[in-house]
Amino acid sequence: MQLTLGPLLYYWSRQATLDFYAAAADWDVETIYLGEVVCARRHELRTADWLALGSELRQAGKNIVYCSQALLESSSDLSSLRRFASEGGILEANDLGAVKIARDLQIPYVAGTHLNIYNGATLDWHQQAGATRWLPPLEASQASIAATLLEATQPIQTEVFAHGRLPLAFSARCFTARHYDLSKDACEFKCLEHADGQLLNTREGQPFLRLNGIQTQSAACHALINDLASVRALGVSHLRISPQAQFTADIIAAYAAQLTGPTASAVDWARFNPEGLVNGYWHGEAGIRLEEIA
Repeated sequence: MQLTLGPLLYYWSRQATLDFYAAAADWDVETIYLGEVVCARRHELRTADWLALGSELRQAGKNIVYCSQALLESSSDLSSLRRFASEGGILEANDLGAVKIARDLQIPYVAGTHLNIYNGATLDWHQQAGATRWLPPLEASQASIAATLLEATQPIQTEVFAHGRLPLAFSARCFTARHYDLSKDACEFKCLEHADGQLLNTREGQPFLRLNGIQTQSAACHALINDLASVRALGVSHLRISPQAQFTADIIAAYAAQLTGPTASAVDWARFNPEGLVNGYWHGEAGIRLEEIA
């Protein structure tokens, strides 16, 4: 299995973003996913900047995939995506509009998790349309992924979301702007103030969700670090690590070490992810649960 660095889900300053990817050039990841995937109003980096960044990372030996948004809302969104497709060479499609662009240009694509592929027939359709890899829906269990792969009649690489806060839902409205009593179109780019999203607690004070603009995430961090044996048995080819503001390099190193030779973990996960770890979805349970290895 190979490690990949998923797209940046948060809104960071231009310099913070460039510094992050400069460091990522030396991390033990084969593929890096680039581009704005949440909100088109986030433009510290423009399309040309992402393409230039991808070129630099390719020179460092990384495979680059440019990502589409899950909600394509305007002609400018499509225009940027077409440029990524024509100049970047491969897309991660999280919307059927992105699939069409990839098919029109006859380039391969990664079928992203937000395409909601739940059965083998759908997976076969995407493979025939040009998909070379797919990501199961984030709530899919190992059993449901196995069933989908068994139903499929065409071979395809499988990548799972292995570590990060789960992107659970999207809305045309911006929850971060609403928190500040602002409209989406006059949001004052408040997401820049929340490098890892904005934590939302229950009335009892329990961390529950994270607000990330138009995206809602889990509060706790989904982690398959202790489930890698079952992931490997499923035939998964790639493990995705989702960027966070701190400790991404340490998290990647911990997963790389486990892939090299599984050992009892001495990693300080409470420091890396103080909101806690969960893996319930993988085990067919509520996502908020942490299931121990039997």
